[in-house]
Amino acid sequence: MPPSDSALDPPRRRARDLLPRAHVPFSDAPTAAVLLLDDGRWVPGVRLESASYSLTIPALLNAYTTAVALGHESSIVAFVLSRPFRREEAPYVEGLPQGPFEPAADDAWVRGAGGNGALPAMQAVLPPGLDVSIDGTEDGLQAVRRVSRRAHVPSSGYPVGAILETQEGPFVPGVNVEHPDWARILCAERNVLGTMHSYALPSPRRLYLTCDEDPEGSPCGACRQLLAELAPEATLWMDRHDAAPERSSASALLPGSFRGRALLDAS
Repeated sequence: MPPSDSALDPPRRRARDLLPRAHVPFSDAPTAAVLLLDDGRWVPGVRLESASYSLTIPALLNAYTTAVALGHESSIVAFVLSRPFRREEAPYVEGLPQGPFEPAADDAWVRGAGGNGALPAMQAVLPPGLDVSIDGTEDGLQAVRRVSRRAHVPSSGYPVGAILETQEGPFVPGVNVEHPDWARILCAERNVLGTMHSYALPSPRRLYLTCDEDPEGSPCGACRQLLAELAPEATLWMDRHDAAPERSSASALLPGSFRGRALLDAS
């Protein structure tokens, strides 16, 4: 039995409340998602646009990958959007390993068809930060190595971890999250940037990165583009395993990055 409209109304209201957090300078068409967990807590997600349009992070993917990085993906009982699901979004939910998820309304999918038609009462938002204290680069690298173990990488076996340190706020984790549809894979760096916007967190100061299987790993081109757009002033510390960590910045990783100023003028 699918949940009633009244059971879905609280996450719907939360999703609408999240719309101002979306980063949509090119379309001016915000979308938000709420992932309801089995204990009533919830995870937000918002649409995050890029000047390179194809790198835009949909709200649904943003919320789910945040749940993975926070270690709560197995607790998801419902996905609710601020608008009806689109045709291309349903296969994403259907492909998730925590399912089966089934449509309960045009804007909601629930796990196991909602059981007896009830959903847990909504509680507080799931905190986005790690329960850690990071005092210096070595602490950051040790913490991000632990975070990388949360990566969902059944295809590549290549776990990547990220921790974003904000100006005033929590240490936010990110991991790479793979999907049977490879076009819907999200890297750790973009994962953590998406979480930052979904929770309306302060500007980032530092980003700690590790590739467990590759001491020479560095952000891919897609992540460099989003870092240049959304965290241009952040310091990046890249784990080099037994060697000294490498310090860099978004501008150094992608000089002359595309900012889409003409696109903004035309929109």
